[in-house]
Amino acid sequence: MTPEEVGRRVVALLAPVEATASVSGGQGYARATVDVPLASWADAVRAARDDAELDLDFLDWLSAVDELADGFDVVLHLWSVRHRHGLLLRTGVPRDTPVVASVVDLFPGAAWHERETHEMFGIDFAGHGELRPLLLPPEFEGHPLRKEFVLASRVAKPWPGAKEPGESEAGGGRRPVRPPGVPAPGEWGTTPTPAGAAGAGEGPRGGTPARPARERPARPAPGERPARPAATSAAGEAGPLGRPLPGERPTGPPRQEPEPDAAGES
Repeated sequence: MTPEEVGRRVVALLAPVEATASVSGGQGYARATVDVPLASWADAVRAARDDAELDLDFLDWLSAVDELADGFDVVLHLWSVRHRHGLLLRTGVPRDTPVVASVVDLFPGAAWHERETHEMFGIDFAGHGELRPLLLPPEFEGHPLRKEFVLASRVAKPWPGAKEPGESEAGGGRRPVRPPGVPAPGEWGTTPTPAGAAGAGEGPRGGTPARPARERPARPAPGERPARPAATSAAGEAGPLGRPLPGERPTGPPRQEPEPDAAGES
């Protein structure tokens, strides 16, 4: 069945309930999408599963979408293993009373998905019976996938591991980390470091004087070869790289004459 045919079939099965069928994007991966009233949520799932033409016998996933003032959309994706077509069922849940019927009795595999949706969005699934924490610790406060949830929890609560000054009331500042070879702020030129800009022990205001500048040899003029260090010859005069001067014989260790043996003595 095409996505359009799947949508029309679901709407016909739910009549006289007002259900709206559409087709999701995705070209070759498009799915029939049917919006059903909140009170008909479990009936729509049962009808899609039990109908012989649809035969949507596999629960793929269940989740929710935060629509802010419009509440939440609970979305369920079903798939037919035999017919190779799918269906997206969707229903709206009010924000002030986020409760929807559980479908665990129809698809036991929905238990994990409903627990996660309850944990992340704060939606209750009536009839589930065991909405225990799944991914977060029991003491966690709030629902992370709600759009009003502040992800930067350090803003809401003091964080004892603050690394930068002003990041949290708890925890002090830390010396700024500089790349290797980069001087402290007080060592650049002659401009003094403002009060409090340098870390402890850095620059003229940090309690320790700045390190003295290193003396570097003068650079040769353009086109001039740098001078090589002169070496000293055996005679005590300077020669390039230890070589003898012009007209000078190379010196070396004294030659040792062989000693005459006893038979050669006269």
